[in-house]
Amino acid sequence: MTLAFEPATGLLASLDLLEVSLAAHVAHVRLNRPAKRNAMNDTLVQQLQTALVNLPNEVKAVVLTGAGEHFCAGLDLSELAERSVAEGVLHSRLWHGVMDSVQFGRVPVVAVLHGAVVGGGLELASSTHIRVAERSAYYGLPEGQRGIFVGGGGSARVPRLVGVACMTDMMLTGRVLDAEEGLQRGLSQYLVDDGAGFAKACELASRIASNAPLSNFAVMQALPRIADLSQPDGLFVESLMAAIAQGDEAAKSRLRDFLEKRAGKVVKSS
Repeated sequence: MTLAFEPATGLLASLDLLEVSLAAHVAHVRLNRPAKRNAMNDTLVQQLQTALVNLPNEVKAVVLTGAGEHFCAGLDLSELAERSVAEGVLHSRLWHGVMDSVQFGRVPVVAVLHGAVVGGGLELASSTHIRVAERSAYYGLPEGQRGIFVGGGGSARVPRLVGVACMTDMMLTGRVLDAEEGLQRGLSQYLVDDGAGFAKACELASRIASNAPLSNFAVMQALPRIADLSQPDGLFVESLMAAIAQGDEAAKSRLRDFLEKRAGKVVKSS
């Protein structure tokens, strides 16, 4: 599936390390540092947050990609400055805020993963909601070999996908997972041939954008939090979220349409 994307205007067009385009209810946000394998510096990270916060109201889903041969090769080590402990904490918290704006933002994000999905690139990918990997994708956490530690939320998000033991292995030994193993371990939900990821992501994003907005919001905001609660507390929060979602007028309208269509099929078949 392909959508007719048009370049964004205004503030979104001024973000020089991103390319933002719009098609109906879907936005395409592309990391645009191909010469650096889309390595993330603070400017790119902050521009990503700016783009997500300032999406037009009609946008209901985002497709996130990387320009060139790689999704994102992680932190731009060439721009890594010496920082005091306090400065390092604040820098990490800056990244946390941006990754939170992806995971807990206004609309779901579908990522297309190809080539390097490494370090900060894997942290970014793990903050998205749906991940479509092409067969060229590979995953790594080389921080252990660089004398550093993940600082963009990877220690909280990646183990929820692959488990603590797998992440420990990746960080201590430099183990790299290929696209097939990434699929098996939950780093992606879909695996497609090289070059097919964007069309698949557009198809999924269009489907997501057609959902009731409050239902999408509940999945994004409530589901991961419920997973962190005890079962009794989680079930109570679930009941509240279910009631809120079902009481939304958009949801009521969709349910009525569904029931009318089903009733029509029953009458026709009889």
